[in-house]
Amino acid sequence: MRDAIDLTGRIFLAAIFIFEAFDTALYMDKTKETMAQYGLTWHPDLMVYATTIFLLVGGVLVLIGYRTTLGVVLLLIYWVPITFIIHDFWNEPKEHLRLQSILFMKNIAITGGLLMLAGKGSGRYSIKRILATTKVK
Repeated sequence: MRDAIDLTGRIFLAAIFIFEAFDTALYMDKTKETMAQYGLTWHPDLMVYATTIFLLVGGVLVLIGYRTTLGVVLLLIYWVPITFIIHDFWNEPKEHLRLQSILFMKNIAITGGLLMLAGKGSGRYSIKRILATTKVK
């Protein structure tokens, strides 16, 4: 049962990042506009491409359970700074404070899940485990 829960957790964690990778790629111009609104103007094309690659590769590695720690690191390189830049509830007017603080805490919880995954490993149902237990003749 515990192994199935680990797999389900990895699927749910990976889903948000893989979805965001596709969303970033499909709406590249809108993403660049949003970045400019938040003051992220340093090489926007490079940033969008790097973001998409980090999100997709990190999300897939977490999903399949192979090189999970590398996947987590790629995701955190993107996720943590963006959380503090986009959901800076301490700078928001009172009418946006509640929503931004909830979104900030959601992202912090996802960060916690990623850190737990990095510390605990990918579990029994993972490509890493299958490769490690398969005997090649």
